[in-house]
Amino acid sequence: MRRITHYRALALFALALSLRAGAAEKADRFAQWEKEISAFEQADKANPPPQDAILFIGSSGIRLWKTLDKDFPEHRVINRGFGGSQIVDSTHFADRIIFPCRPRMIVLRAGSNDLNAGKSPEEVFNDFKAFVARISDRLPNTRIVYVGMNPTLARWKQHEREIAVNTLIADFARVEPRVRFVDTYNHFLDDDGKPRADLLAEDKLHFSAAGYKVLANLIRPQLAR
Repeated sequence: MRRITHYRALALFALALSLRAGAAEKADRFAQWEKEISAFEQADKANPPPQDAILFIGSSGIRLWKTLDKDFPEHRVINRGFGGSQIVDSTHFADRIIFPCRPRMIVLRAGSNDLNAGKSPEEVFNDFKAFVARISDRLPNTRIVYVGMNPTLARWKQHEREIAVNTLIADFARVEPRVRFVDTYNHFLDDDGKPRADLLAEDKLHFSAAGYKVLANLIRPQLAR
């Protein structure tokens, strides 16, 4: 009995250490974005963003979208992209960079970094559902548009997992009235079924100017009230 109690104590101690390490790792993860998130907050204080606008959020595909205003001149748009981020990061910082803007619609483009970090399609899908739940709890009238992942030359090795995530979210959008899905995948493939280099930047990962035009054209129909 004493030996069993000893083993149980060791197991509980190991679990406590694991939970503490996990919490510390999570805190470090979010801390890396503090400079960018603070910059958004300071900019909003100096120039408050429009209410009832369309807020674009996600990773570098959004952050690098310098023509966002020109591509959607009929809408008030807000850019909240921060490069390298995953879906969980947008969820975590919603209090600071989403909710104060009270957008009528949120356009999310993220997920590729999640897969590249080792997450499974199911984990990415669960993170997306958590994002939707977080937004819907505070902004029940706000619609969420998920921009499906497009194929890239730099991350072609994960294209099957990207398709899996797109399929899960597209199916979810069919039954969840708050969510819309924008399918981009085939639009970024050439006749041989490989990513179109002309729609990608020199790094073979991000969008070229032509790529952003294609993306804008695919998203635009979803932005109508």
